[in-house]
Amino acid sequence: MKINVRCAVLALLAGAAMPLPAFAQSSTSKGATAETVTTQLPRSVRPSHYDVTVTPDAKALTFAGKAAITVDVLEETRTITLQAADLAIAKAALATAAGKRMGAPTVAIDKDAQTATFTFAKAVVPGNYVLSIDYTGKINTQAYGLFALDYKAADGSAKRALFTQFENSDARRFMPSWDEPFYKATFSLKAVVPEGEMAVANLPVESRKSAGEGRTLVTFGTSPKMSTYLLFLGLGDFERKTVQAAGTEVGVLTKRGDLAQADYALEQSAALLPWMNEYFGEKYPLPKLDHIAAPGRSQFFSAMENWGGIFYFENAMLLDPKIASNSLRERIFTVIAHEMAHQWFGDLVTMSWWDDLWLNEGFASWMESRATAQFHPEWNPELTGVGSRELAMAQDGYVTTHPIITPIKTVEEASQAFDSITYSKGEAVIRMLEAYAGSDQWRTGVQAYMKRYKNSNTVTDDLWAEMEKASGKPIAQIAHDFTLQPGIPLVKVSASCAAGQTSLTLEQGEFTRDRADKQPLNWRVPVRAAGLDGASAETLLQGKGALTVAGCGPVVVNAGQSGYYRVLYDAKTFAGLAKSIAKVKPVDQLGILNDAAALGYAGNQPMANMLDVVKGLPADASPQVMERAANVIAGLAGYARGNDKREAALSRFASARLLPVMKRLGWTPRPNEPVTEGDLRAALIETLGDLGEPSVLAEARRRFVASKTDESAIDPSLRVAILSVVAKNADAKTWDALHELAKAETSAQVKTTLYSQLGMARDPALADKALALSLTDEPSVTTSPVIITSVASGNPDKAFDFVSANYDAVMARVDSSGATRYVAKLAQGSADPAMVEKLNGYAKAHLPAGARRPVDEAVAKIQDRIKVQKTRMGEVDAWLAKAGY
Repeated sequence: MKINVRCAVLALLAGAAMPLPAFAQSSTSKGATAETVTTQLPRSVRPSHYDVTVTPDAKALTFAGKAAITVDVLEETRTITLQAADLAIAKAALATAAGKRMGAPTVAIDKDAQTATFTFAKAVVPGNYVLSIDYTGKINTQAYGLFALDYKAADGSAKRALFTQFENSDARRFMPSWDEPFYKATFSLKAVVPEGEMAVANLPVESRKSAGEGRTLVTFGTSPKMSTYLLFLGLGDFERKTVQAAGTEVGVLTKRGDLAQADYALEQSAALLPWMNEYFGEKYPLPKLDHIAAPGRSQFFSAMENWGGIFYFENAMLLDPKIASNSLRERIFTVIAHEMAHQWFGDLVTMSWWDDLWLNEGFASWMESRATAQFHPEWNPELTGVGSRELAMAQDGYVTTHPIITPIKTVEEASQAFDSITYSKGEAVIRMLEAYAGSDQWRTGVQAYMKRYKNSNTVTDDLWAEMEKASGKPIAQIAHDFTLQPGIPLVKVSASCAAGQTSLTLEQGEFTRDRADKQPLNWRVPVRAAGLDGASAETLLQGKGALTVAGCGPVVVNAGQSGYYRVLYDAKTFAGLAKSIAKVKPVDQLGILNDAAALGYAGNQPMANMLDVVKGLPADASPQVMERAANVIAGLAGYARGNDKREAALSRFASARLLPVMKRLGWTPRPNEPVTEGDLRAALIETLGDLGEPSVLAEARRRFVASKTDESAIDPSLRVAILSVVAKNADAKTWDALHELAKAETSAQVKTTLYSQLGMARDPALADKALALSLTDEPSVTTSPVIITSVASGNPDKAFDFVSANYDAVMARVDSSGATRYVAKLAQGSADPAMVEKLNGYAKAHLPAGARRPVDEAVAKIQDRIKVQKTRMGEVDAWLAKAGY
């Protein structure tokens, strides 16, 4: 699954809290195996095959189901317990494999535990049986279980499409099942659907025949063994296009009229498939691989890796010509690569329990970067990787962080594990270990792991065993340090030069944003240092150490930025690096800037260090480095709101540093310009417009007005950026004009974007209008929460208070799986001490036990913002004054 990490909104699907049985063992335990890790169900009965027929009633938002589940009873028992949620069971029966009926059981539903228990009059002896169940369920209006998405067709008619979303624990809302990753089985799926609508699932359609009353019975092929969360069904007025790639039918599906927008996704996925076959050493095992685009939006995820039938929200798969940009192409490619990597890491080989979720998500994130390096090196994926690492560190530096591998006790805890630690820290640690092992050795280990464990379940140590065999290096020891404990190593560096060599003294500590007196943890840290001339040295640092690098020029520690740690240079060494920053490789410029910013905010070094690097970057710095510099300034501006003098000084600095770059790029993309320059152009427009730079703001407004009669006034690659600037600085008349645009827009993807921009207005009165609009029927159900989130980006206190006052109405529009995270995320940008108590009150009133982590994370960030304003921004004021701004 791909979460919306770029928005720092975390992911995914939840259910009711369920306690662990006393015998459960965490996969973090040494010696854990797939057979001993956690389960929430008895292991005395196991499914081997599901034969499921569903009949959806899209209009009534209900469905009927029949399931015939082949099970192996391993121990004599009078009860069979499986998982079921929001299902009504009409009847059930058990029969032997030979067809002998065992009598009708009594059925007990435990709503809180999300289980159904079938009790038999006589004991069921070990053997092979078929458990048949007739049941009914609900079609939801948010993305969990079987759910509906409503949209307007090209002719203006109202349409409804149905899809399933089961990760992490919502297959139980579609069928009674052993809804845990350990219980792999094969699946035969049938669906009774309206004539004329297309049904799609994991496997190709085997047959279609009339079911009477204008309906068709669609039978799909039988799947390989897989976990329940990977099952998929989609139904609607779709169009499909296919190509052959490496012996597999690769397809794209969209709502009618949008198929051309999926051409890019089809082209890229067809290229990726044979390359992934080769990399993993295992051919993709299904006969087809579909990519299905759905209208709407989730606050928590972009796509889901259902085996053979990958689900996407449209904004993660379709290249809409109205907003086509390189950043959108890159987003589509990386999401597709991520989900396709899951077809191996997650689908073919599956973690045994959610403790090891990172075996799915960290590796899929790493593989998307590898794929980008292979197919699109012009995007500089090594720089994107540094940004992803920074996203992880932004969460990992607080007291509320957690290890990559975290014992999971409840469904809610599993849902909350879909975050930047699992995805981005997982990716960063893999990148570090790959660099340490060697890329060829790493690939050999991956292939051995796939070959040994295909169609089965694993724990993390299974992977490390293969990696150590392939590399001959102590991978497991290093990996345990970084996956079984939280936090960020801090490598302190002092340097001296003699006899033409630079001697580095290294000492390990721990970086934190909110615990200056914390006793540091210990890691084995692969450290690489390099001079600007390329001379380098490496060591595995434990506690204290030393390195010697040839030459006496500046030396970069964590050269190449493959390590997961921050670097704190002594003052003299850092000054030398800052002075020579123009000569440093772009990837290391980015790493140095990121560390300087984090260490400055945390109080480990002066804020001036960060500002010196921003000022010292050359005019022709890599677009991604300059974009990060713009983001650093924008971040400071967030702390300057309400302080007119500070805002004005920062705006002058931003103009001096960024406006010459913007003028060089211009407002119109040039033929054959590097694609990353287009991304930078859009970023600079947003940053400078956000800071109120007069010339940028005026030009954005001029182009917006002109575009009403001349579409060419705004290049598609800049449409989102320009409209964002206009929306943030809107007056009532402009806001109304944007509102009319949103109402008139026919593209579902663009329409959602426009509605979200209505929430960006800084004017409090317009923010109130946007909030009120979010609870009307005008925006779609899935768009309403996006509007509120946009309001929170500039008015977090207002957004939180609005949700508190309209809690039930808002939550009816939010993915139920994200209810424990959505509200807290709205508040995290606040700097009002009173918000801490508000959040605690919200948690007490609405959150189940064990679900406080999002609130605690928001509280930590609010407290940190208050501290930064009090203790760090004075240094920024002093630097700006000294520099003449």
